[in-house]
Amino acid sequence: MAAVLRLPGGAGEASEIVEALLVAAGARDTSAPKLAARWRQIADDIGDALDQLPVPKTPQEQN
Repeated sequence: MAAVLRLPGGAGEASEIVEALLVAAGARDTSAPKLAARWRQIADDIGDALDQLPVPKTPQEQN
C-alpha cells in the first residue's frame, strides 16, 4: 500500500516522525513487540522514501 505524506515542514518534519517512531518502538519492545516491529518498519519505509528524494541545490549551484 502506498501513501502520500504532505508535510508543511518538508523532509525535516518527516525525519522527526521517523525518529519519534523509533523512540516509541524502543519503548514498546517488551510490552508490545509486534507493534514495535510495525513502527520500525514504517520508520524504515519513510526513511527509504526520504533517501530517494533529490538532493536540494544550494543557491550557488542554481546559477
